[in-house]
Amino acid sequence: MGAQALTNGKIGNTMSFPEYEELDGLGLAALVRAKEITPGEIIEEAIRRAEALNPELNFLSFDAFDEGRRMAADAALPDGPFRGVPWLVKELATAWKGQPATNACPYMKDLVATYDSRSVTLAKAAGFTLLGKSNTPELGSALSCETKLFGIARNPWDVSRTPGGSSGGAAAAVAARVLPIAEASDGAGSIRVPASHSGLVGLKPARGRVSGAPAAVDFYYGGAVFLCLSRSVRDTAAYLDVVNGSLPGEPYYAPKPATPFLDEVGTPPGKLKIAMVA
Repeated sequence: MGAQALTNGKIGNTMSFPEYEELDGLGLAALVRAKEITPGEIIEEAIRRAEALNPELNFLSFDAFDEGRRMAADAALPDGPFRGVPWLVKELATAWKGQPATNACPYMKDLVATYDSRSVTLAKAAGFTLLGKSNTPELGSALSCETKLFGIARNPWDVSRTPGGSSGGAAAAVAARVLPIAEASDGAGSIRVPASHSGLVGLKPARGRVSGAPAAVDFYYGGAVFLCLSRSVRDTAAYLDVVNGSLPGEPYYAPKPATPFLDEVGTPPGKLKIAMVA
């Protein structure tokens, strides 16, 4: 069963607007800027899809539907590049004030974040609206996505298989077209493995490229990095532009590029070499 088939089979005949699952995040935001659709209509479509598909795929650790609706209805929602686009935060290391911060660990099951991570502050400024927190293995310690606290996340292409890990919930939700982009993080493959399992764009940025402040500035000597899973290269590039940059005093630093990452999308790369190790 393909992700498209699963989506259409469950909710395809009652979509609020059929363009939703074909557009990436920048495409949805463009409709908002053109006043062809509102952030409220987008979040309702995402919620409807989440409610229809999560019982089978189990990509959510927690929903934040009420918070997402509140943000979408706020006239002060920032006019950033992803204005009105739903967002899932991975339930590992990233803190969204007022939302659970369990790290999928039963010992932390009652923990609630009291602050925003730097990446969350930047995501809010970019105009995202919160859909919820995505399923992940306990403390991100597996390349599948199954935990005693939240259960098993399943791959929408074949629900007998894993979407990979540790960003498995994010991968399942994006592949099933519940939303076009979601937060992910990678120390030893936790973005790249779900991307390969689920047919998505998955980039692990260089050390120091994205700040983990205030609480996650030095995971694995900078080897664990936060970014996203998406369905388009341009969404990944635009989100990297949003979160790119370290803060003073952090142990690792990657200089900002001369031009935005988004401007590089589609630029001819010149002559390339491909290495293969047997």
